[in-house]
Amino acid sequence: MLPCAAGLDNKVVAARLHVNQATVSKWRQRFIERRSDGLADDPRLGVVRTITDDMVEAVIVKTLEELHGDATHWSTRSMAKQMGMNQSAISRTWRTFGLKPHLADTRKLPNDPQFVDRVRDVVGLCLNPPEAALVLCVDEKTQVQALNRTAHTFPVRPGVPQRQSHDYARHGTTNLYAALGIASGQVIADMTARHRADEFRRFLNLINCSIPMTSTSM
Repeated sequence: MLPCAAGLDNKVVAARLHVNQATVSKWRQRFIERRSDGLADDPRLGVVRTITDDMVEAVIVKTLEELHGDATHWSTRSMAKQMGMNQSAISRTWRTFGLKPHLADTRKLPNDPQFVDRVRDVVGLCLNPPEAALVLCVDEKTQVQALNRTAHTFPVRPGVPQRQSHDYARHGTTNLYAALGIASGQVIADMTARHRADEFRRFLNLINCSIPMTSTSM
């Protein structure tokens, strides 16, 4: 309507906006007859809506304020069964309001005064490693620990996933040591009842005995 109001004819407007000339003529005529009301879509034919606003609200409230009885979070199937709706309707509702119950974000505020220096050391090693350097990446196998987060978990909100603290407290641990050879796929593993430097050194010795000195697979 704005180019038409500027005095351009239908052919020029259609070419500028990359639409059919009949489309420009249609909307120009609707504006002439009904002014701004003519710019809104008319009711369309189709299946009568069966999901009401109250049903959508109930799904959102249950997603935000309740947990599934026998699972860690809601799925589209479990929510659909609970609400008497189909899975596609639940998926559309969550997508429309930005709800993602299956995601969990983590947060951590470092209190180490040397945190910046440590990050620079790690990043610098990756960007510019010393010649013929051997870099070992060591991490925990958290799946075999009974964990509890050290801070309250914030529930899912529209457009924001569930958020939980990065660190945790252990309530019982089974120590699994495993080394993976990236090139060969070989796994060297050991399990210990305790978690001390002695056990870690013992595992490093196990790796040393298992891999020939000339091997480059680890």
